Amino acid sequence: MKQVRALVITGYGLNCDYETHFSLKLAGATPRRVHINEFITRGTDKKRTRLEKYHILVLGGGFSWADDHGAGVLMASKLRRHLGDQLEQFINDGKLVMGICNGFQALVNLGLLPAFDCNYTERRVALTHNESGNFIDTWVNLRINSRSPSVFTKGMTTIELPIRHGEGKFYAAKEDMNRILENNQVVFQYADEKGERACGRRQYNPNGSLEDIAGICDPTGHILGLMPHPEAFNHYTNHPRWTRESEKLLRKKGEIESLIGDGIKIFKNGVDYIRETLL
Repeated sequence: MKQVRALVITGYGLNCDYETHFSLKLAGATPRRVHINEFITRGTDKKRTRLEKYHILVLGGGFSWADDHGAGVLMASKLRRHLGDQLEQFINDGKLVMGICNGFQALVNLGLLPAFDCNYTERRVALTHNESGNFIDTWVNLRINSRSPSVFTKGMTTIELPIRHGEGKFYAAKEDMNRILENNQVVFQYADEKGERACGRRQYNPNGSLEDIAGICDPTGHILGLMPHPEAFNHYTNHPRWTRESEKLLRKKGEIESLIGDGIKIFKNGVDYIRETLL
């Protein structure tokens, strides 16, 4: 079986790279963690890591460059300056890009999302400070848009994932917001325990995102950005209620179906897509 090669960028405050690498491996990919300096170092191209060798690019969570000038701003600037042409070719080749938390913020600043009319250079939306003004670390319920073109959420309707960020409020001008909604580019929305939209209720939409948006994709569905952390739910025991749920199953004489956390489904959908379409 041919390898689905995945690249996880590390360095300068990105701190979820090991979990992301592990999650991609569980999903069936052959991942590699690469420090961003291997892309942006000066010298001959032979000494640099090239994106063309990979099928999936993941920008993970953390606080790249300490979020100086805004979350993901400097990371986006570095990527645009040193990898702009490679990123464009990577996208044109039908390969996949995922941005998680700080990575989502970088994709927005780059213009890779929402990328109206597949214009990947224009910034149109923002991820700004949480309405509470505080850093948030909790678990959220998410509703998944089945009409979205995203290849990462095939067959999924709801999921519960953790969030941990200070700048996660999704914001867009009314015209752009309407366009995102009409194009079904909204992939994840904050929801209640029943999977119904949060409708701005703080207990379910803790950062105050407009339209309860937690993640969006580009028009092709090949680029995904989301604030929640799927890599942080890679094992059954990551969930804060795992002991309670396992006790319920024990009393019913049931068994845990799988020790793999639900977050892996998102990565696996991406890996399967590459295997089915590009390999």
